[in-house]
Order: sequence, then C-alpha cells, then structure tokens
Amino acid sequence: MDFLKKLFSGTPVKAEKRYHTFSVKCMRCGEVVEGRIDLDNELSVEYESNRDVYYGRKVLMGSGRCFQRMEVELKFSYDRRLLDQHVTGGEFV
Repeated sequence: MDFLKKLFSGTPVKAEKRYHTFSVKCMRCGEVVEGRIDLDNELSVEYESNRDVYYGRKVLMGSGRCFQRMEVELKFSYDRRLLDQHVTGGEFV
C-alpha cells in the first residue's frame, strides 16, 4: 500500500512555485514563444536508477505565419527542481 500512496500522492509544491515557465525561439522564423508547465498536474513519474524523476512534455507553435512545431521535454527531481531540458525545432532563450 505504501507504494500506491507514494505513486499517487506526489509532493505538493508551494502556490508561488506551481508553474515552471520557459521561452523558446523558433529555428525557422525566430519568433519567441513562451510556455509553462504545471508542476502539480502535468508531470509524469519516470523511474530512473532507483530515484523518482518527473517528466513533462509540451509542443509549442507560434502565432505568426510560421507553423513550425517546437517540442520541449523537461525533467524534474522529486522536489520539482529542473534537472534537464531539451527542445526540438528551436532553442531556449
């Protein structure tokens, strides 16, 4: 039962740190698109080498004439600190 409690309970974060925001610049047109991920509701658990890692993925697209998709992958520690970030189709600003 402790495994199920750990799996479904998670560690709540403070209200002021609920969102992780980031900006990505499109490699095709240069437009900067802002995104955010909800640290309480949009992360999935990924078990790596005996430690819990939370994983989030977003696909962003600008509002201009360019319809290039930028895929952002973020990994967080159990206490929601950013461990790794990767973007396809753009670069972090």
